[in-house]
Amino acid sequence: MLAVLLRLEHQLTRIALMIAVLMLVISVTLSFYQVLTRFLFNAPSTWTEVASRTSMIWCVFMAAAATFRGGYMMAVEVIYKWVPTRLLMMLEVAIVLCCLLVLGVLVHYGIQMTLRVNSQVMSGMNISMSWAYAAIPMGAGFAMVSVVARLAAQLSGREKVGPENSEVMTEEPRPSSPSKEGASS
Repeated sequence: MLAVLLRLEHQLTRIALMIAVLMLVISVTLSFYQVLTRFLFNAPSTWTEVASRTSMIWCVFMAAAATFRGGYMMAVEVIYKWVPTRLLMMLEVAIVLCCLLVLGVLVHYGIQMTLRVNSQVMSGMNISMSWAYAAIPMGAGFAMVSVVARLAAQLSGREKVGPENSEVMTEEPRPSSPSKEGASS
């Protein structure tokens, strides 16, 4: 069951990250196009600013899943230094519960907001404003799956407790440098 959850989460996080990268490329491209039309051709495009902003919103919310999965948004590394090793898992559970609470609020109110603005139209694009707001519940939903999978992997011992690539958790001694005694004689 855990293996299925982790595979599902891995695929969902990959999809979310690919969407985030695509949206970043779109946002940068549209921003560049906006600068060209405004300053080079002296005829600013009316729709590119709104489209660029919308794609950046999608980029941020979809990338949240990958950052939550790596523990980058949940970690305040100094706390990991202060907490005794035996209590680290309790800290992780507390962090996950807080994250799930916030993400749940984002999903709930994001859906409500998306439905509320369904009849509004983005200026210059003639499409529903709900496409921009839909990034909130979608990104938070992807992030919730990532948070749960991360905790499950830590509880099962498949992953270490604490943020990935953290300098806090590495307590292994550094290799000593070779002696220079032989070189000086």
